[in-house]
Amino acid sequence: MSKLVVYGGAGGLGRVLVQHFKSKGYTVINIDLVENKDADFNTLASTSGSLSEQGHAINESISSLLGTEKLCGIFCVAGGWAGGNSGSKDFLKSSELMIHQSVNSSLIAANIASKHLQTGGLLTLTGALAALDATPGMIGYGIAKAAVHHLVKDLAAPSSGLPEGCKVTAVLPKFMPDADFDMWTSPAEIATQLEGYLTGQLPLTSGKLVSAVTNGGVTKFEQLE
Repeated sequence: MSKLVVYGGAGGLGRVLVQHFKSKGYTVINIDLVENKDADFNTLASTSGSLSEQGHAINESISSLLGTEKLCGIFCVAGGWAGGNSGSKDFLKSSELMIHQSVNSSLIAANIASKHLQTGGLLTLTGALAALDATPGMIGYGIAKAAVHHLVKDLAAPSSGLPEGCKVTAVLPKFMPDADFDMWTSPAEIATQLEGYLTGQLPLTSGKLVSAVTNGGVTKFEQLE
């Protein structure tokens, strides 16, 4: 049975991914600060220690779960949101949090992929459409997501360290905090799209960012140039 990782599998989108892929017959490993009892296995992350120490502990746990097996996919949906410009009271604190939640988790996911993803496997990260432009009212969030976008391009390039034939992308939802619900992209739609990329039923060019925009309850996924 194929195994995959959902990094952030105890969050809102992550829980939907865990349930979706389990319903399709995959064995799902959740990586998060807390357990998701719907997952087949849980690897608990920690906010203490350096990035290197956190990554080492997670990789050790994954290794013990897999043995000689490899992962078919890694879906990193860990992250969060915080606003603020450079003069905001908590600017540095919130920026550090954004980097930890989005950049560090993506770097660890990439490291897991280099060690445990099968040939031709899939790694997906989570970006943001807003981070393709200036984000003066949420600088920490913007720079964190922009770094994730850059990481996708790095990992898709030759000699990135990923196994041969692997594909990497990031899904970029449109950030609309005040929008009607019919303009929010549902987690279920994202799960179905990611499954299509995993199975090859939907075309995906490695290194491309994928926008997810919903209008009037209709969602369109588009690979960006």
